[in-house]
Amino acid sequence: MKVLVTGASGGIGRAVVELFLENGHHVTGLDILESPVFSEEYEHFICDIAKPSSLPKVEGVEVLVNCAGVQQTRAEGLDDIDVNLKGTINVTEKYAFQSAIKSVLMVASASAHTGAEFPYYSASKGGILAYTRNVAIRLAKYGATCNSISPGGVRTSLNNPVMEDPLLWKQIMDLTPLKKWAEPEEIAQWCYFLTVVNRSCTGEDILIDNGETHLNSNFIWPEG
Repeated sequence: MKVLVTGASGGIGRAVVELFLENGHHVTGLDILESPVFSEEYEHFICDIAKPSSLPKVEGVEVLVNCAGVQQTRAEGLDDIDVNLKGTINVTEKYAFQSAIKSVLMVASASAHTGAEFPYYSASKGGILAYTRNVAIRLAKYGATCNSISPGGVRTSLNNPVMEDPLLWKQIMDLTPLKKWAEPEEIAQWCYFLTVVNRSCTGEDILIDNGETHLNSNFIWPEG
């Protein structure tokens, strides 16, 4: 299938790209950075999803996985809204609503459920949950699905401030029933299942957080 992945250069997005390539799909990646992935079945575009005019022409997308996102720690983190929410909308509206589409997936966050994170980040991810249902309704006429996943902690460089601080890491693990965070490759497996295997679940959000949200909820981050 022809797959489009945003945020393709690192973290969850890169893991998604590599998994789809391993399974024989043709993948197009979008990111503001160069790609570390090299394959005859992979093409990469450098662009800013917050700017609709920078999005490349890609026709016949069958699977769209929206992984691109930022996390601004300052209170005025407007980039979170522009990239995480508006950028996801820009990409989905441009590529999803056409006859070849089979599935769309949004990457939200456990903070969309708890609000226990930076204000603009939480709001941007909460907006994605609502937008997911909106897209699911409008994609139904194509026989296509649209779902979202809400990861909790994932072991990516974005989370180095807490993963590399033993005291903060212990506090997080004390709140996490399974005593671990997910690897990007595990999240990619969820993305693959919901977009390729799944044909009947649509308009839903899957929480993947090792039990932290429903059993414990306390956002931990360095002070300052």
